[in-house]
Amino acid sequence: MRDLLEHLAGQGVSRRAFLKYCATLASLMALPPSAGQAFAAALGKAPRPSVIWLPFQECTGCTESITRSHSPSIEGMIFDMISLDYQETLMAAAGHQAEAARHAAMERNHGKYVLIVDGSVPLGLDGAYSCIGGRSNLEILREAAAGAAAIVALGSCAAYGGLPRAKPNPTGAVAVSDIVRDKPIVNVPGCPPIPVVITGVLAHYLTFGSLPELDKLGRPRAFYGETIHDRCYRRPFYDQGKFAKTFDDAGARKGWCLFELGCKGPVTYNACASVKWNDGTSWPVESGHGCLGCSEPDFWDAGGFYKALSMPANPLKLAAGAAAAGAVAGVAVTITNKAKKGAAKAAHETTTLADLEKER
Repeated sequence: MRDLLEHLAGQGVSRRAFLKYCATLASLMALPPSAGQAFAAALGKAPRPSVIWLPFQECTGCTESITRSHSPSIEGMIFDMISLDYQETLMAAAGHQAEAARHAAMERNHGKYVLIVDGSVPLGLDGAYSCIGGRSNLEILREAAAGAAAIVALGSCAAYGGLPRAKPNPTGAVAVSDIVRDKPIVNVPGCPPIPVVITGVLAHYLTFGSLPELDKLGRPRAFYGETIHDRCYRRPFYDQGKFAKTFDDAGARKGWCLFELGCKGPVTYNACASVKWNDGTSWPVESGHGCLGCSEPDFWDAGGFYKALSMPANPLKLAAGAAAAGAVAGVAVTITNKAKKGAAKAAHETTTLADLEKER
């Protein structure tokens, strides 16, 4: 089997482009420059790993997101880096041939393949709400997870249950982690997730043999470590108390903050503001629409998309009030200190006069 670098060369990807990819990936994951060299050394000599992608109760949006590649972009290269042995939407085979290919890949790479799950797992009616080849998603997941080295729950549906789990959850949809508990799982939420995030997770696993550092929700901290609000280019307007009142008013045209129009950026952790979408072209807030919070659990039921969060609507007034309160407190402390010094001085003078009287 040819190693990855040989395979990429056959696809017209130069060594220089590959090294650039590795350096960019290390930077995106907040790793030191030496990590880019480690990526290149490990990935260049690695055989193309087997990846089995199971699409369950989903809308194909995650697949559409990943395939928005511009060769030789990061997303395009990762499809050449892996051996995608099963993915219903992308593979040429269908029916019995597709299922035979999946079983063959699982048997040939038992204990080594990466399992990607896209979509929630319905438990209602014994799993009958979503079946492939007459078998429930639940049965297929348990079978495939048994031989996987690691599992990537791709998209909010697989990570949390997503839209299928929205109230009243008629299919009994659950997340992958609700079913599989004995395998390392990384959640890559988003509706859909950003393509470079999944490529970064796979590259990290192939290079270091482990999943990247995860947050409390099982997400890679490098991409989900900060809120949308923290990196948003409209943040200065939020701090100045300048908010768009409608999507087409003067404030909106000037790029003012969309907080009052329901933007969920302050409570949503994702890399949209820094990585962006469509090969770094733009992202929802830059296009004029507030963040929906799609990378957070139960975002669909978290309140109206256009209802503002219960947070201070005018940070400037809040800051001014805090400053005024601080000034008042400072004056009070100063007065108190002066009073204490005055009392001490008076006590000292009184003592001195008493001593003089005794001496007389």
